[in-house]
Amino acid sequence: MEKLVRDARALFDVHLTGPQVKALTSFERELLDWNKKFNLTAIRDVVGIRTKHFLDSFSCVLAWKANPPDSLIDIGTGAGFPGIPLKIIYPNTKVVLVESIGKKARFCRHVVDLLGLENIEVIQIRAETLGHMEEHREKYDWAIARAVAKMRVLSEYMLPLVRVGGSMLAQKGESGPAEYHQAETAIKKLGGELRQLLPLTLPGVVEERHLILVDKIGLTPLEYPRKSGVPTKNPL
Repeated sequence: MEKLVRDARALFDVHLTGPQVKALTSFERELLDWNKKFNLTAIRDVVGIRTKHFLDSFSCVLAWKANPPDSLIDIGTGAGFPGIPLKIIYPNTKVVLVESIGKKARFCRHVVDLLGLENIEVIQIRAETLGHMEEHREKYDWAIARAVAKMRVLSEYMLPLVRVGGSMLAQKGESGPAEYHQAETAIKKLGGELRQLLPLTLPGVVEERHLILVDKIGLTPLEYPRKSGVPTKNPL
């Protein structure tokens, strides 16, 4: 964990405390154990978890720098990334993890309980349904997602959940720049505005990563998101 502590500080100015390192260590252990029985993530080694899961999650801080969100919703969180690592470093942030696959949602709840994390909720539901629920629609400072869908689709999942004045963050690989431009029309239709494309690299990872930042400048029309499966089949 010493290398993770050094890299988090050097790359993202994230200063991990002793209790936070202990929490990440427990999270890592549970992920390795559950992956023996369930296919939660393709990354199954310690080095990969620390770099491609933990450090990659910490890269989100580049989007808000010294002003972490009061609330964030993580769409398609999978085994809890980036939402749980961000909750560990920002204990005062309200976090909602959204995952439609039962075994992954169960794992997230298990980790939340094990680590004693507070003010964090795991919801097993599709984003298209959640986006029309009054208690979640246009309620969050930030919506974040990693490796869930193309930007044109992802925008329809996420922007309905972001309050006007809030922002959306999509973690992307090498396709980031192309997706950034292809999604501009869809983002405008949903009340958003492209803000920035941030490139970044992770230690030992050849592929360049990108953070796509979108600001919510107007209300999302009530017809969005469309019914489950429609955004994927017919992107805006």
